Amino acid sequence: RTTSTMSNCFFDISIGGGPAQRIEFEMYDDKLPKTTANFRALCTGEKGFGYKGSKFHRVIKGFMAQGGDFTKGNGTGGMSIYGRTFDDEGFPVKHTKRGMLSMANAGPNTNGSQFFLTFVPCSWLDGKHMVFGHATEETVGVCDKIEAQGNPADGPPLSTIEIVDCGVVE
Repeated sequence: RTTSTMSNCFFDISIGGGPAQRIEFEMYDDKLPKTTANFRALCTGEKGFGYKGSKFHRVIKGFMAQGGDFTKGNGTGGMSIYGRTFDDEGFPVKHTKRGMLSMANAGPNTNGSQFFLTFVPCSWLDGKHMVFGHATEETVGVCDKIEAQGNPADGPPLSTIEIVDCGVVE
């Protein structure tokens, strides 16, 4: 279970219009409070915008799945609760395993709403992307189903992967 310094968020994900499957994330509130607050608010939609109804726009087998662009849907949009982007908080956690949740960016201090979920350890991303959570052991298997939709041409997934619901685990 979680400790007092971590709170869980969830995505209910539909692949190809199929039934929703839940993935839960343990959040590293104690290490990256601003980043986790942004993700949590985008999961709940409490600011009037967020992840619900958005899609994963990029899935690469053996690497990662990227989502969170709820404004344009193609990897060029999105926004944080702090404005278009916010600064890096630091890089205390490494990309060490499958299911790590990390901020996608366009260089230093350009975090918005886009995130990625790792399928493998990604040490080359350490110090460049903030890891702010991970899929729980009980739900990390959903990564297999997402990864199976990977595009060999490094593009959109083979089937639509939609976040049909999201929020904070009660």
